[in-house]
Amino acid sequence: MYNGQETFPDEAIFRLSDLFERPEDLDIPKNATPLLELEARVININEGRNEAIVKRCKKLSEYSAFMAKTHEFIEEYGDKEEAVNEAVKFCSKRGILKEFLETHGSEVLNMLLEEWNIEDAKEVWQEEAREEGLAKGLEKGLEKGLEKGREEGHEEGRNKGKLEIARNALSEGLAPEIVQKITGLSMEAIKALNK
Repeated sequence: MYNGQETFPDEAIFRLSDLFERPEDLDIPKNATPLLELEARVININEGRNEAIVKRCKKLSEYSAFMAKTHEFIEEYGDKEEAVNEAVKFCSKRGILKEFLETHGSEVLNMLLEEWNIEDAKEVWQEEAREEGLAKGLEKGLEKGLEKGREEGHEEGRNKGKLEIARNALSEGLAPEIVQKITGLSMEAIKALNK
């Protein structure tokens, strides 16, 4: 069942094999039929969609109405938690999922907020991965620079290289603590670069 806010057809079929990002990495020819396939039929139950199916089940119809009100309140209030709370109150007063919401209202709130927070968490994970990749790249660059400096025997050149890497890392938004870990510079030297 689909009840999200994005545009979605009345019905769709999702196949497990469609989720393989790069079948060629798994040595699967592009046009090969998978040996095992899983298909899921997804039905859009948003208000006004697939009404014949939704109306066959009172709870499903009420759930569709509850989610429509939740989406409406999100648009109105801009705050997901406030919107879900208002939707629970609104629907309970009108007998929509009343018994269920009275019994499980806080669970519904937690579930919906967690679902939306996953999207926010994905953004954080992507940023952390970017920072981690940048840190690893800087670390490898520092190792190469230090190795070259050792070969040439220039202590001053190594320190200049560390400072340049630190300056670049800070300008990319890397935290001073991470820059210190990568370069081995003192926190005072790193803070001086930020001035």
